[in-house]
Amino acid sequence: MDKLMGTGVALVTPFKDDFTVDTMALTNIVKHCIDGGVDYLVALGTTAETATLTEIEKQVVIDTIISANAGRLPLVLGIGGNNTSVVVDTIKRRNLDSFDAILSVSPYYNKPTQEGIYQHFKAISENSPLPLIVYNVPARTGSNILPATVLRLANDFDNIIAIKEASGDITQVMQIIKDKPENFMVISGDDMTALSTVLAGGSGVISVLAQGVPRPFSKMIRLGLKAQVKEAFDLQYSLQEGMGLIFEEGNPAGIKAVFKVLDIASGAVRLPLVPASDHLRNKIAQFVKPFAGQHA
Repeated sequence: MDKLMGTGVALVTPFKDDFTVDTMALTNIVKHCIDGGVDYLVALGTTAETATLTEIEKQVVIDTIISANAGRLPLVLGIGGNNTSVVVDTIKRRNLDSFDAILSVSPYYNKPTQEGIYQHFKAISENSPLPLIVYNVPARTGSNILPATVLRLANDFDNIIAIKEASGDITQVMQIIKDKPENFMVISGDDMTALSTVLAGGSGVISVLAQGVPRPFSKMIRLGLKAQVKEAFDLQYSLQEGMGLIFEEGNPAGIKAVFKVLDIASGAVRLPLVPASDHLRNKIAQFVKPFAGQHA
């Protein structure tokens, strides 16, 4: 799946002041990402506040992204959860014609064993018409997909093509890269370690910050994939403060503050999340300023 090499972005769901989905802002964000050189788009991930969207709103988000993209970039759809049968049923019901892969998070809250995680993704794999990206994010799920389980899934199921690794543990990332099947992709799910993952042999990133400052971030990953290390790290260090700032008060409050500074979308998030504080927004504004001329 070379089309999923490089920089993907986990798109936010922008809201109007009345907390309805802002389809115009979402259209502008998609355009901003495409103009900035990102390689693919991810709809309805964690960053999209999917947990607070109704089924009707999810479809609005999907339709808006498909329309705004107009076939230009590959699309990945987030379909995950902690009830395996519901995830399988959602995959069967959803129109997947416009998508190239499914991103599915490891079950959260239940804290399954490694065997439970394996069986969960086995069931999804056997019912998915699209390639599957497994998503490991222990800070949110309460459990870590160990390298042995990732490798077992990669070897046992041809349509499990990648892992989005957001453990933040570069040693774990390197263990998977070292032992993975040749065509299995290791995609960073952590902005701070994205370049390190690529330089270790990973395939790229599904990023949060890259949708705000797509041009320098996607260039950094392209340079990393070409092993142009010094130039890539120069960009890493110019972006590093922002990588930290956008998660300082939780995701996606931080990246939405970036969009507010860029005047692309509001900073509104739905409860139980709250918008970035004025203090954080001021710091984000200072970070964004050198990049502001690069947005569409």
